[in-house]
Amino acid sequence: MIKYLRLVTFIGIVVNVVQISVASVVSTGDFDKDFFVTWAPTHVNTSDDGRTRSLKLDKDSGSGFASNDMFLFGQIDMQIKLIPGHSAGTVVAYYLSSDQPNRDEIDFEFLGNVEGQPYILQTNVYADGFDDREERIKLWFDPTQDFHTYSILWNLHQIVFMVDSVPIRTYRNHADKGVAFPRWQPMGIKASIWNGDSWATGGGKDKIDWTKGPFIASFRNYKIDACVWKGNPRFCRAASSTNWWNQEPSSSLTWAQRRLFKWVRKNHLIYDYCQDTKRFNNNLPKECSLPKY
Repeated sequence: MIKYLRLVTFIGIVVNVVQISVASVVSTGDFDKDFFVTWAPTHVNTSDDGRTRSLKLDKDSGSGFASNDMFLFGQIDMQIKLIPGHSAGTVVAYYLSSDQPNRDEIDFEFLGNVEGQPYILQTNVYADGFDDREERIKLWFDPTQDFHTYSILWNLHQIVFMVDSVPIRTYRNHADKGVAFPRWQPMGIKASIWNGDSWATGGGKDKIDWTKGPFIASFRNYKIDACVWKGNPRFCRAASSTNWWNQEPSSSLTWAQRRLFKWVRKNHLIYDYCQDTKRFNNNLPKECSLPKY
């Protein structure tokens, strides 16, 4: 009986390890295998090897794609080259979304501008259906000249937005203090290009000039290192060697990352909802007074 119990225990451990390990994935890097077109197939172009994909916006339509799988925690990297020249009114979005009525969402939104003016990168976090957490920065390079890597690290402890490995924003898990945090809903990876000229540039003052189109954004060299949703959050929430993002080293910014984070905030931040007392009638959201890392 004792030998039998030991055998059952051993098998249980092995099964548990296997279930946890198969819940995580490193992507193939092939858009045709990992993603599907959600909108306007005629406006989506993928290279023969599946490694590069472009989205087009014209008078007729925008376009988009989404991942085949849903994920609960991990890190997603995507290299993006934005629309060159006059891009006012256009929005290129790269984000995670749960697609539920009380959805969770983690957004990169690239807001086009008139020629000669810099792109604005807006980030936002939805938790339990509520957003109003926008931040905006001006990038320290021209994102239309080459590909740059935009990353989302999402774990039990924090969300970190990164540009070429530089942390530009954090959103910590302060759920124990009553602050909503995306931690239960699996999310898919999405990208799209669309007409946002009612608000995106100059508060809606600068409209899309369709004579400058079509407008094209390109994506390549993505990496998905995340927990694939299999219906049980326990596997994705475990601090296993496979789920490296839930382990202590990823629970906060390193000292080197903190220096870069402060540099971005000092030199490139142009809007922070946590500084907008007028918008919130002098009653800023609770997380604004809590640590960022």
